[in-house]
Amino acid sequence: MSDHRTLTDPAGLHDPAPFGYSHAASAPGELVFIAGQYASDATGQVVPGDFAAQVERSFDNLRLALAGVGLGFEHVVRVGSYVVDHDLAKLEILGKALHRTWADRLPAQTLSGVACLALPGMLFEIDAVAVRPVARR
Repeated sequence: MSDHRTLTDPAGLHDPAPFGYSHAASAPGELVFIAGQYASDATGQVVPGDFAAQVERSFDNLRLALAGVGLGFEHVVRVGSYVVDHDLAKLEILGKALHRTWADRLPAQTLSGVACLALPGMLFEIDAVAVRPVARR
């Protein structure tokens, strides 16, 4: 499926790609909001694992949530990432996952370092805004 997003990194702002995001993203179509996805199993329980394992499982769950509404990662224009006890090592792990998922077509992103998340054992959560493209006639 083609990528309908327009990603913009205006002159005068730093290059955000090494940090895993674009400054702005837009696309014509219907907005779809994906709730925070975390390293959960089919019952909602947090799957044990270190930060890297939780990031990977969270991205897997985000992919499933997008597929459930007929979309894929290429439709995502914005993500919000929530990291418990954020540090540079975790930023590097997250950055690698973002680049594996979107390569050089990174969505806009806001990362928030938090003290804790909704359930015990949660170390990471990601939500998304996607755009369902306008149907072509």
